[in-house]
Amino acid sequence: MVRRLLPVVGVIGGALLLAGCEPSAVAEPPPRPVMVGHPQPAGEAWATFPGEVRARHEPALAFRIGGKVVERLVEAGEHVSEGQLLARLDAADVRFQLESARAQLAAAQANLRVAKAERERYRTLLDRQLVSRSQFDNADNQFRSASARVEQAQADLNTARNQVEYAELRAPSDGVIVERSVEAGQVVGAGQTVMVLAVDGEREVAIDLPEQYLGDYRIGQPVELTLWSRPGERFKGHVREISPAADPVTRTYAARVAFDGTAVGAELGQSAQVLAPRDERTATLSVPLSALTAEAERAFVWRVSPGGVLERASVRVGAYGAERVPVFEGLAADDWVVLAGVHTLHEGQQVRAVDRENRPVLTAVAEGDRP
Repeated sequence: MVRRLLPVVGVIGGALLLAGCEPSAVAEPPPRPVMVGHPQPAGEAWATFPGEVRARHEPALAFRIGGKVVERLVEAGEHVSEGQLLARLDAADVRFQLESARAQLAAAQANLRVAKAERERYRTLLDRQLVSRSQFDNADNQFRSASARVEQAQADLNTARNQVEYAELRAPSDGVIVERSVEAGQVVGAGQTVMVLAVDGEREVAIDLPEQYLGDYRIGQPVELTLWSRPGERFKGHVREISPAADPVTRTYAARVAFDGTAVGAELGQSAQVLAPRDERTATLSVPLSALTAEAERAFVWRVSPGGVLERASVRVGAYGAERVPVFEGLAADDWVVLAGVHTLHEGQQVRAVDRENRPVLTAVAEGDRP
């Protein structure tokens, strides 16, 4: 019995041995996520200020006369064209004033015709020496007074016409209504803001400068801007305006930062950040200590290529700081550098780059553009 089982056991064992020798298909691991960031000027000389994309021109729209709103034709967020009717007041009273002004002008013109005829009659009598010079002068003065009353009545009529036009609020230019604070039936005063228009064209970022940073910045100073909706992209800009007085509640200074380019494509209300240098004399870059590693006494960082592949970038560094180290050579300001976990990486490794908020970062930069 045992002798008959031996061949069967041998066949089964050989089959198992051959199966163990066959290579198994192992799935490639997915790209490892790594947190990346751009080098910053050395000495932690850049400050970051959150902001919001706003229009360069944002006029507050108001009626030039007071009255009751009888019609509102647009909503907040609606795009309007120059001259488009936005809202209308009850113009009954100003129309009555217009009719009264027309009647006064007609009466003044009638008086002027009588005074003119009287003056001409006295001129004829004066030539015949049938009236005195003083009588003619009196008739001439009445004519001049009637002529002045006509001019005054005409001016009153023009004013009344303007008042009727002022009962309609029209868009001064193309743009978007970003704020609306009026409803039909509401009574508003002359000059009271009822809408705010963001004019089409230039866009900029509104920020609040803390008091301790106010002395570090000036109008015209170059800065960089980023948009929350477009991670990884940086735009050049400059400080266009700084408020001369602090907000009484927040104790911050309102500032406006303009984009240097006109083709940025920023939309109203988008979240943005302004990266502003505290000291323009800082010329070298810096990286966090966690991004730096060394081999054979040579410092390097891991740089992510456009294809998401790690490449070793040798750098020349300066004195180590508490959190960062200055880099004098080997990096450009637009490089994506791995910020943490550098000791577990290797050359040529495929990675998935994300920023500090775990958002994917686009690294598609032409290789020929890399310094």
